[in-house]
Amino acid sequence: MPRKPLPEKARRTERKRTFGNQRLYSTFPTSAPVKEDQEIDVLINDIGSNEDGIARIQNFPIFVPKTKAGEHVKIRITKVGGRFAVAERLSEKENEHED
Repeated sequence: MPRKPLPEKARRTERKRTFGNQRLYSTFPTSAPVKEDQEIDVLINDIGSNEDGIARIQNFPIFVPKTKAGEHVKIRITKVGGRFAVAERLSEKENEHED
């Protein structure tokens, strides 16, 4: 049994596929803005799937275990990868608010 032709609106005459030649992660920096053994004061912005805190420096994620969202902490970078870094918590930064 032959199929009925599709209406003109449903026909696709041009089909562009550009996935093969595009960089999918163009928003990531080309090099990491942090280095191993670097100490930084950061704000934990988010929580990851393993309950690790996530800080960002120039849109580069840094995973910090045993932290919560909203904390200001001092960290030391322990491992730097191509798309993220892992750090350890050194201390909690003191609040600078005077009540």
